[in-house]
Amino acid sequence: MSPGTPVRVLLVDDQPLLRTGFRMILESEPDIVVVGEAGDGQKAVAESRALQPDVVLMDIRMPRMDGVEATRLITGTERGGTVRVLVLTTFDLDEYVVDALRAGASGFLLKDVPPEDLADAIRIVARGEAVVAPTVTRRLLDRFATVLPSESKESAKELAQLTEREREVLRLMSRGMSNAEIAGELYVSETTVKTHVGNVLAKLGLRDRVQAVVFAYESGLVRPGGR
Repeated sequence: MSPGTPVRVLLVDDQPLLRTGFRMILESEPDIVVVGEAGDGQKAVAESRALQPDVVLMDIRMPRMDGVEATRLITGTERGGTVRVLVLTTFDLDEYVVDALRAGASGFLLKDVPPEDLADAIRIVARGEAVVAPTVTRRLLDRFATVLPSESKESAKELAQLTEREREVLRLMSRGMSNAEIAGELYVSETTVKTHVGNVLAKLGLRDRVQAVVFAYESGLVRPGGR
């Protein structure tokens, strides 16, 4: 995105009242504009392709096509990775979040998120970063680890590309630690940590920290409940 350009957002939720509430919140922000709405996954995919928003605020459980499949289609390789998806969830639908992250979502929020946090999260995702809620992310991955595949030869081969320090950085990322916290843990500069994080993402072909956390669990580098 160019500096000063408003963030273009597509709202996707099957509840009109929620969409109206999110629109009111976001349109009060000077640097965010809502370009469209959709009430199901199929329309979300169509509107995303037609409107080319920067961020899709995506519900999970919807008619015709759920948010996971819609996310997969929107963030797929044919889309060039230009549209980012920020997933909305509730605690009773947590099991869908892992699938949404695998599908290419750049993060997730709870539906009762404070307005200022919603706007900030959209800005973060629009910049190409990920919104990671460390405690919730870890709880989800621990709780639903049974749906994650066991360590494979392919993942072991991918891990072998990383240096020992890069693997350690990935472990700490998976604990929800920020770059500053990782720097303190490893007694290195924050700039050095940023370099390691960039190397991890590049070597593993991952887009952001959220996908890195999922990979760490899937590969067996981090075990559910472990540190």
